[in-house]
Amino acid sequence: MVDHDCTIASEICRKARLARDARFDGQFFTGVLTTGIYCRSICPAVSPKEENVRYFDSPLKAANVGLRPCLRCRPDSAPGSFAWKGVATTLERAISLIDVGVLTGADAISIEQLSERLGVSSRYLRKLFTEGVGTSIKQYAQYRQLMFAKQLLHQTELSITQIGLAAGFNSIRRFNEVFKQTLKLTPSTFRKQVISANIKLTKNSHSKINEVDVPSVEPIKLSVELYYRPPFAWQQQHDFYQVRAVSNMEWLEGDNNYGRSFTTNGVSGYFDANHNNARNSFNVDIVLDNEQGLSELSAIIANIKRVLDLDANMQAIEQVLHLLAPLQQKIIPGLRLPGTWSTFEAGCRAVLGQQVSIIQASKLLNQLVLAYGEKRMISDKEVILFPTAEVIANASLDELKMPGARKLALNALGEFVTQNPAADINDWLSIKGIGPWTVAYAHMRGASSPDVLLCGDLVVKKRVLTLYQQHNEVLESAPAIDYSALTKEIASTVSPWGSYLTFQLWNLS
Repeated sequence: MVDHDCTIASEICRKARLARDARFDGQFFTGVLTTGIYCRSICPAVSPKEENVRYFDSPLKAANVGLRPCLRCRPDSAPGSFAWKGVATTLERAISLIDVGVLTGADAISIEQLSERLGVSSRYLRKLFTEGVGTSIKQYAQYRQLMFAKQLLHQTELSITQIGLAAGFNSIRRFNEVFKQTLKLTPSTFRKQVISANIKLTKNSHSKINEVDVPSVEPIKLSVELYYRPPFAWQQQHDFYQVRAVSNMEWLEGDNNYGRSFTTNGVSGYFDANHNNARNSFNVDIVLDNEQGLSELSAIIANIKRVLDLDANMQAIEQVLHLLAPLQQKIIPGLRLPGTWSTFEAGCRAVLGQQVSIIQASKLLNQLVLAYGEKRMISDKEVILFPTAEVIANASLDELKMPGARKLALNALGEFVTQNPAADINDWLSIKGIGPWTVAYAHMRGASSPDVLLCGDLVVKKRVLTLYQQHNEVLESAPAIDYSALTKEIASTVSPWGSYLTFQLWNLS
């Protein structure tokens, strides 16, 4: 009988791995007991016999029983899909923070400080990890470091020292020790195996395979391949970006490209994401100001994945959306949440979009960024960075042709975020001119919160009423529609995927 440490039924896992079904990529991992490795559902290797496999919810659970990640399918690069997601909000928040490196690197915080930030005791947080993840907080953080380092060893030509820095290790010696202890190879030996296996590495003129200790002031260039589970409605997402793009801050060069500049914790750069439909992935080129920015690389890649919404499980989401009878025949498969780089940027976009058309809001946004964004030459590309909260707080905003009250709301938002950078988005409601719609929009696009049904949005209201009126006519019944009661019922039905319903409604013709 097949050992099973997975919430997905064994028979479903069996069929998915034999079919190499990309829709299950990252939802489970196959441990091959005869070879001692674990694989993704899409692994191209010859499928093992069922009696020799064991299924796991996560690669960490497979690693905990002594299995090693497959060199061919690289489980570290699978789209995220954790069994505990949606079960415990505190645990999910903790995992998100750990994944972007709060427990590693020179600015690492302690587990006690992480617990305080989450509003729970360290003992309770440790219990959540033991019960929900099956390992300790420290072990989980270290595993994420190693898998990120392994991904960079596979896909880039960053030096071993640079990769150790990017993965959050404070010394190359410690990086080598932990890597060898867990994966039974040193990083250098592992890279040689990758090269000998003819796995293509990204070429760039600023990277070396040799270890280097002198920080570089030159821009850092690297490329990674980021996977998703199909379907993916890329054309709709591309069009959404196109209409709202800010010149020199965002660009769409061809039908399969989206790029933009960014700033994360003082690190500036830009990325170009190129959709590869055949591989269910994006080839992402990232350029950082200099080598010091590598300490934020994990957070930057995590944010790119969030902005593109690569970890969404569209099967699960659309199964819930199909519960709405009037929408069943109109759902666009693979429609995701196109995010903004920060909650502050999303808040500014929302304020500028109050009571105006999308075209007018985009025009105002371009004027704002052109007037107050910082122009930078990063490598060989001139970009504009989105204005900081401090700059917006003190801006005259004379360039913007809009009501003075909205200008004051922008100033006040900038001042509030400057003074309270860690405040919850809901706290923005204390700002004059910031209402529930603006806060909800910032949650949905800035924080990628999955359960935001924008009932107060005029387009959403119009399309909900039209859908249900048409549905009632088909049923030959036309009761009066109480919009408030109806949307409460709808929100309850589609939870926790209200944001995806909002985008479905926005995309209805």
